[in-house]
Amino acid sequence: MKDFTEKLKTLPTSSGVYIMMDAYGQVLYVGKAKNLKNRVRHYFQNSSTKTEKTMLLVEKIEDFRIIKTNSEVEALVLEDNLIKEHQPYYNILLKDDKTYPYIRINLKENFPRIEVTRKLKADGSRYFGPYMLGLSAGAIMELIHSAFPLRSCAGEIKSKRKGTRECLNYHIGRCSAPCVGKITPEDYKEIVRKAMDFLGGNDKEVRANLERKLADACAGEEFELAIKYRDSLQMLDKLVRKQIVSLPQEINFDIFTIADNGMYGVINYMVVRGGKVLGAENYPVDEAGAASEKLSSYIMQFYGKNPVLADEVLVSEELEFRAELSDYLTSRKGSKIHIVCPKGGVRGQLVDMSFANAKEHLDVTVTRIASKEALTTGSVQKLQESLELPRPPKRIECYDVSNISGTDKVSSMVVFINGEPAKDKYRRFRIKTVRGADDFASMRETLGRRLGELSSSDPSFSEKPDLIVIDGGKGQLSSVYDLVDPCGIPVIGLAKREEEIILPNRSESVVLPRDSLALSLLQRIRDEAHRFAITYHRTLRKERQTRSNLKNIKGVGEKRARALLVYFKKTEAIAAASVEEIMKVEGFGRIHAENVKKYFEDIRRNEI
Repeated sequence: MKDFTEKLKTLPTSSGVYIMMDAYGQVLYVGKAKNLKNRVRHYFQNSSTKTEKTMLLVEKIEDFRIIKTNSEVEALVLEDNLIKEHQPYYNILLKDDKTYPYIRINLKENFPRIEVTRKLKADGSRYFGPYMLGLSAGAIMELIHSAFPLRSCAGEIKSKRKGTRECLNYHIGRCSAPCVGKITPEDYKEIVRKAMDFLGGNDKEVRANLERKLADACAGEEFELAIKYRDSLQMLDKLVRKQIVSLPQEINFDIFTIADNGMYGVINYMVVRGGKVLGAENYPVDEAGAASEKLSSYIMQFYGKNPVLADEVLVSEELEFRAELSDYLTSRKGSKIHIVCPKGGVRGQLVDMSFANAKEHLDVTVTRIASKEALTTGSVQKLQESLELPRPPKRIECYDVSNISGTDKVSSMVVFINGEPAKDKYRRFRIKTVRGADDFASMRETLGRRLGELSSSDPSFSEKPDLIVIDGGKGQLSSVYDLVDPCGIPVIGLAKREEEIILPNRSESVVLPRDSLALSLLQRIRDEAHRFAITYHRTLRKERQTRSNLKNIKGVGEKRARALLVYFKKTEAIAAASVEEIMKVEGFGRIHAENVKKYFEDIRRNEI
């Protein structure tokens, strides 16, 4: 670790932001501090309080810089902006497309429409939500339309629309037909007020309306309508069951908790509106820093994408910038927002509920990550040990040849990096110089062409592999060894029958245990190379057969058949094309185009 002793002495004790960088000047981490000197110095002191992830960060730090701020709130906002700008590896960064559905009511309209939206505008509309897993915005909308006759059509209604008749929704009691003047704006807005009252937590009137409509539908023997009202009442019961008994209906909370083991973490966000739990979601995090820092950063980014609709924000950690974050959210909402870390009571129970959700998700996440690491980077390490390779084979390339009786000869190159397929680096070869079904010669041509591209600008070829795997036994391996060895690349063969690993210049093969992670990795990459080669071979064979069929058309030979396939891609597209479209293909005049058209018409006629 680089010695920053002298630089640390010059740091100010004021608030600000610090930026950690690697040897290439890339930003690794951005943090905020009320006292820059104390905070930054902590990173480079021997301390048992640093998390495992933070220690990994510190090992890579080659330089840092600071930005002093005039206030602690300014440090909070600047940190958030710099994280978004630089997207550091060791910081939390919420995805741009992560937004939740809300219910929107534009009160400026004469006859406001209730709609579900993910885009929030500063247009005077009222927003309710967010809605997540367990209780969808669509289900709430269905409840509202079942209980209240509010319009669902698009567009603003400024006056009675001439020539318009009542829609079906009006006749089944789901709309008050403002478009044809069946209700005044004042009466309509009273219905809207009741709907907003329901969204705020009061469900008594909704229940009364639905029970009345269910009874009316049954009395009128409108059983399909009655079933819809029954389903709506069941949805309402589901919503009521989410009521927190000890919580007043007018209370709205956003709850953020974090379960963290020093290396990985999970943040749970739970929503309480009108005394009911609307939903909760988990967000895995593996960034550096203390749990409270991660939580603070997440909350800032969350409210950068979502509106502040809660009255209180509950958290599981004491936040260093709690007061500043509260002031920031207050300015966003326009009314006071308190951030509370409760120790008991109903608020404490809600935080405990959220934390238990995060903890359970973390346990599953850690298990999944550990399993994945064993199958990927862990298996790479095991492969190095088993084959006594000079270094872990980060990049492994595997080759396979495919042909049937020497026709349409192809080979494949698949690439695994750190034990995982890198499909953008896969390549396919059409064998050009080999006659007949000679797999050894085909493999030799493939490796010769691949190794000849080591200095290529193509990233698939320019990176030197740490290990080459040949699908086959001693014969296949021997056919290419003299090409590979001068490049200093280890090469092995994998014989499928006994899953033996063939090593060059050794009479005995290596047989790994069937449950070996190293063998499992070799089998995965070999099977992927075989699949990729077979797929390419089938494509070429189908293309050849199609060209052969097209050559049955009068005046169409190999060249014109290929031109048709290149232009239209598929036989079905050629069959559906007009004479004028076919004439656009190079080499096709009207006579040839008409011959093509007639050929496919005759086929269809015979099929009928």
